[in-house]
Amino acid sequence: MLNSQSSVPEIIIPDELLPPKDLRLSVGGSFKAIGTEFFRYFIELGGLQPDEAVLDVGCGVGRMAVPLTQYLSDRGSYEGFDIVEPGITWCQSVISPRYPNFQFQRADLYNQYYNPTGQEQANTYRFPYSDHSFDFVFLTSVFTHILPEGIENYLREIFRVLKPGGRALITAFLLNKESLSCLETGMSTLELTEIFENYRLADKTFPESAVAYEECFFITLAEQVGLKVNFPVYYGSWCGREDFLSVQDILLMSKG
Repeated sequence: MLNSQSSVPEIIIPDELLPPKDLRLSVGGSFKAIGTEFFRYFIELGGLQPDEAVLDVGCGVGRMAVPLTQYLSDRGSYEGFDIVEPGITWCQSVISPRYPNFQFQRADLYNQYYNPTGQEQANTYRFPYSDHSFDFVFLTSVFTHILPEGIENYLREIFRVLKPGGRALITAFLLNKESLSCLETGMSTLELTEIFENYRLADKTFPESAVAYEECFFITLAEQVGLKVNFPVYYGSWCGREDFLSVQDILLMSKG
């Protein structure tokens, strides 16, 4: 559980930083509630400081970026990339002019649903940033939609762009004794019926819709690229467990 005496500053999100309703609905869930929830995790779990350089992998329509505009100082910076063009365009036209230290890029990555004409693949994609660029990297609802080869590549890229001592906060669906028991007893609303070595899918014809990984396999991949997994793992409610922090499982990692 998080500290009940939180040191996270209270923030107020300006109305002009709320995307149009259609863009908010396109990412699911509450724009404000989920954004401010993870804002708290970035600080309390990840130790994010106002003057640090931040990378948001899969930034969507700026749900995580908007709260950070009220926290990062002029000495801090934010970079985000995503594959969905309308969301990136909105962020570039609304957030960046008001906060020049917040920048957004579109990545032309293939995704069966979001970008079926994408020219690049997750398993070979190189993040468009130099080595050792960021103090803090986060990925929310990204690794739940990427297959194993892409996961390994993204972990390697996270390690590359992190500064020594940098941290990463990553969400995932992790398969372990507890979550598998919940799945087998029908407690989860997420059906992962397609079983492969080290991972499961909700739909074999649409593999990116939902992917869950064996926890040991996922942690081993991270360690093999040089990342240190900082325990405990903060398990989520996705599988139907009663004791949880968020919806997805949250892992913290660090570099050197």
